Parts: sequence; C-alpha cells; structure tokens
Amino acid sequence: MRLPTVSPAYRRAGLALGVAALALCGPASVQDAEAFKLFGINFFGKDKDEETAEVIDPVTYTVTLNEGTDDDELKSALSGSSRLVQDKDKPVSGNLGLAIKARDDRDRLLAALYEKARYGGTVQVMVAGKPIESLPPDPVFPAGAPVPVTITVDPGPVFTFGTILLESDAGGRDPKAYDLQPGSRADSTLIIKAGEKIVEDLKKEGRPLATLKGRTAVADHKTNTVDVTIGAEGGPVAPFGAVAIKGARTVNPDFVANYSRLNTGRQYSPEEMRKASERLRQLGVFSSITIREAEQLAPDGSLPLTIEVSEGKHRYFGAGAKFSSTDGFGIQGYWGHRNLFGEAESLRIEGSIDRLGETKEITDLDYTAGILFTKPGVFDPYSTLTASVKASLMDPDAYKAQVVTGAVGLAYELSEADTVSIGAELAWNNIEDAFGERRYLTPSIPLDYVRDARDDKLNPTEGYRATLSVKPSYDVYGETFFSTFEGSATGYLGFGADNKYVLAGRLGAGVIAADGGLDDIPATRRFFLGGGGTVRGFSYQEISPRNADDDLLGGRSYVNANVEARIGVTKTISVVPFIDAATVSAKTVPDFSDVKIGAGIGVRYLTAVGPIRVDFAVPLNPYDGGTRYGIYAGIGQTF
Repeated sequence: MRLPTVSPAYRRAGLALGVAALALCGPASVQDAEAFKLFGINFFGKDKDEETAEVIDPVTYTVTLNEGTDDDELKSALSGSSRLVQDKDKPVSGNLGLAIKARDDRDRLLAALYEKARYGGTVQVMVAGKPIESLPPDPVFPAGAPVPVTITVDPGPVFTFGTILLESDAGGRDPKAYDLQPGSRADSTLIIKAGEKIVEDLKKEGRPLATLKGRTAVADHKTNTVDVTIGAEGGPVAPFGAVAIKGARTVNPDFVANYSRLNTGRQYSPEEMRKASERLRQLGVFSSITIREAEQLAPDGSLPLTIEVSEGKHRYFGAGAKFSSTDGFGIQGYWGHRNLFGEAESLRIEGSIDRLGETKEITDLDYTAGILFTKPGVFDPYSTLTASVKASLMDPDAYKAQVVTGAVGLAYELSEADTVSIGAELAWNNIEDAFGERRYLTPSIPLDYVRDARDDKLNPTEGYRATLSVKPSYDVYGETFFSTFEGSATGYLGFGADNKYVLAGRLGAGVIAADGGLDDIPATRRFFLGGGGTVRGFSYQEISPRNADDDLLGGRSYVNANVEARIGVTKTISVVPFIDAATVSAKTVPDFSDVKIGAGIGVRYLTAVGPIRVDFAVPLNPYDGGTRYGIYAGIGQTF
C-alpha cells in the first residue's frame, strides 16, 4: 500500500465602560452594515457565506453509522470524518448528489482508519439497501420518504511501525526525531508529517530546493506492521538573491526590498522569510504580503525572490468615547496617514477631552492634543526615527498641570530581541500641587534598552521581556539636575497542552536622583502608582507619599510586583486570579514602610486583536476614605 502526499485606571472606585470606538478608512455602505461583525460576532444581519443556498431537486436521507468499535477516540474520528453524518439535517441535490456524497464518505472513512493505524479495516456503504459499488451512474431512489443510508465499518487491528528507512539526503537522520519509532502506532498522519518535516529541516539548512523524492508505506497484514521508506533531496545550500517587488503603487519598491532585509545575500532561511513578511506587515501600509521563491537558482547560485504586496488605504480616521462613574465622559478623535512620503512614514494627529459631565466649567476639563511622526528605516532597515509634539491640561487628584512636550528619538534594533533608543526631549510644565504653583522647563535625554524574548506580543505564554530606562534631566528655571532610572522584567511560564495554563509575573522599580527637594522635580515626573496598569484595586495615582493634610506628593522611588495565573477554561476564555503589590517612597531608596496590596480575579476572551480583558480587584489594605474596589477593562494582557 502506498500513501499519497497529502485599562486605563480611574481615580475612585467605580466601573470604567468603553461606550464606542470607530476606526475608518473610507465611507461605509449599507451592505457593509448588513453584515456588521465585531470579534467574530454578528450584531445584525448575516454574512453572505452564512446564507443558506437553495438546493435544486432536494433529496433527504437518514444515516446510520456502525463504527464497529468501543474505542471512543476512533468513534469520534469516524463520525467527524463522515459528511453524511455531519450534514444529516441538510438535503442533497438529487439522487446522484446522494450517491456522490456516499462514495466520498467511504474514502473519507478509510482515510480516518489509516489516520488511526487501522490499515486492514473495511467500510461498506449501503444506499436504499444497495451497496454503492452496484449503483448505476444515474441512480433512482424511492421518493416520498428520506433515503436510508447505512455505513458499516470493520476497523480491523491496530498496526505498528516495522522497518523505518530514510534515504538519500534524509539518510543519517534519527527516525525517532520524526515520531517514526518501530513498535509504536503507525498513524498515517505521522508518516505524512515526517516527510514534510524532513523537507522543512533540509530547508532550514539553507537548501531552498529541498524536495520529497519518495514516501512509501507497505502494510504487512500478517504481522500488522507498516514498513516506511522516505527519501528526500536537499539540493545545494544557497544565499538569498535578487529581490523583485510587485504590486507597490505609492510605496517605494526599493524601500520595500531594503526593509525586508532579504536583499543582503545571507543564507536562505524560511524563518528569515517569515520574519520579513511580519516586518513588512507591521508597517501598516499593506493589506497583503506574499513572498515567493524562484523555482531554480540564478546563475550565481543565489535564490531570487519576489515580494508581492497589495497596498491598503493609507489615510484613516477614528473616534471613540469612554465613561467612568467618577471621571464622567471622555471623547477622543484622530486622523492619520500611513505612507506620507512614500516610505511608510506615519503621521498621526490626535486629541481628546475628558471629565465631561463631572464639571460644568470648561477650564476644568482634561484636554490632550498631539502630533506624532514615525519614519521606519531612516538610516538603514534597523533604525526608526520618531518625533512628537504634545500638549495637555491634566487634573488628577495629585496635581493640576499644563504641559507641552516636544521630543525626537532614534530606535535601533541590535538583534531580533534587543532594541536601544536615544532621544532629546523638552518639556514645559505649569503645575499646581501640594507644594504650591511652580513652572518647570526641562530638557532631557531619554535612553532606553528593551529585550523582548516573548513568544507572542499580544498574548505571551513563554519567554520574558526586560526594560531599562535612564532619563537625565535639568530644570532650567530651578537650576536643578535630576535623573530618572527605571527597570522592569516580566516572565511567562506555560503549562499543559498548548500552554493552557500560564503563570505570569512582573517586577518593576524606579528611582529619581535629584540635587534638590521633592518640589524641585515636576509632579508629572514623580512616581504615583495605582490603577489597572500597576496595582489593581487602587485608583489611578492613589498610591503615593502624603503630607499631614493627606495631599498626594508623589515619590522618588517605587517597587511594583504583579503575579497572575491565566487558567484556560476554553480555547478562547481564561479565568485569571491575580495579586499586585507596590510601595512608593519619598526617599531615593524605597523604605517599604507602606506596601499596598490589591487582589482580584479577571476574565480574558481571546480575539484576533488580542485578549479582551476585564478585571475586578479590591485593595487588601486600603487608605482611609480611599478606593474600595476597582473594575478595569481593555484589550491585551495587563503585562
């Protein structure tokens, strides 16, 4: 037998509710609205592919499946493979349609037996009492009642692997590495996957022309064993060659080729091609990206590539709203361009107004506006330039501030996991807080290092992420030097099948070294903790040193720790118990004299854009008159 190749945080206890969010690239039509869907859920209307098509000459049938076994795994595989069983409530088109479906079912059930190492099994399908082999080309079944279909399966014995032979460039490899082990169950899927994995491994060695040359399985019905022979040809090791770009209209093709990093002459690697595709996708200018390999090497021995892209709409705008029982309503809007000068430069203009309804005074509302510019590949494919100007009027519990900040920065990828950045920033602050009213003009030089070794940015289950930030600053008005030092580390450890259970932890710390007193540091640069991003159960900026009047002062140092267990209930839903703790000190070195702890439980619903998160938390040692509980919602894990 031969086998074929087949949170934002809020200041007082209460519920934060996102009212609406909208991001548009162009006008929507009535037809679009008829099939409106969010996170896979239809809110009204039907998708076109969900509409039931009219069946011509409908014929109904009944089906009986006799699996011939008590093995629940095999019974499930057989019933799941039978289209007759799965579609038993749906009519087929005509008598011929039923006969075709029955013949197809026999092949599918035989394949299911092979997948469970049952190579001696048989499948008999009777339609209206007649074997499908005896049915004429255009059968006629009795009308007036559903046509009876009976499927009888004799699974036969379980076969095991006998002799395993890997030939040609597959020779010398360990069959056990491909789940081919004499004496183990000889599922056909293992044989097919082994051939594919051998070719994959040859390609990982830099052999782009690797192909499967032979894959046979011979079943011995006397010994109930299967002898397997797999041969593969690796071909020569080759570097990446010329990179052609197709489909680019407004994006510079040379930029696309350079940013892919495939035109550097490095050795061929399927993983490098995957990373190149993901890198180009993150630019946001393409709706689809396909990288195709040439069928043969160029005369110089390199492998030519073609990157086929389809550009998406470059201009976009959006609006959103939020509500908090303590902060009132907030609205936001933004406009952006993803390809400003033809090389994926991004420009975004945004603004927001918060605390609507909480205060009647226009001057007491919170306002934020900003312009952000990003230029990927500014010097080479590894460098990114950012620039921004932001202005805001803020009124949290700790202070009232008017802030204008201009910044420019350069980020550089040292490796796939390591990124460093340096920048220049100038901030003007007019702040009223517990120390009185004071202005600050503060130039700074932010320096950052990030090592990201997580397996998934949106929903990590393995790996870690570490950050280190240094920000030396000088207040021109107060003639005071101060520097901020912050670091954090997050880690993830998955357990069970498909990492169904994940233990996640984060530890962060920060210190401000300054010449003068606490009031010489702008309140916007002091440390305040609490809320959905730090210690759940406490409100935003609630954890802070205080004076005799219980005014929030902010601190020079902090330590923050978070631990949560992400327990998978289904493939898309997880329950997450957690505990958070932090201390903020007015001293440069944390004294841990006031450690605040919050604990709670949350729910995660996995979507294509990341987990939707809802957490409920309570402070275990609340402040007098402080928050008693908190509810936090957002997209993405907390950390």
